[in-house]
Amino acid sequence: MNIGSSTPLKQPPPLRECFSNDVRTLVAKQLRVDIEFVTSETHFTNDLGADLLDRVELMLAIEARFAGVEITDDDVEQIQLVGDLIRHLNIKLRR
Repeated sequence: MNIGSSTPLKQPPPLRECFSNDVRTLVAKQLRVDIEFVTSETHFTNDLGADLLDRVELMLAIEARFAGVEITDDDVEQIQLVGDLIRHLNIKLRR
């Protein structure tokens, strides 16, 4: 035992590429856009033209696709980018 030394916290492993692609594909299909426009930096409203109803419907589709994931109204408000959605799912699916 080393007193005074700390072990660095382990970072969660990055999402598998296929998981990210599943999310991107679902976003593109749900919002009727070409998948090439859907990246982790893509903003749902500013880049994809999704209004609040579109975003709520997308989150319902995400919940249907990924068992055990619940997205609250507060989550919908905070999830602005595709990357936000991927990070949110990453946290929910690791529990």
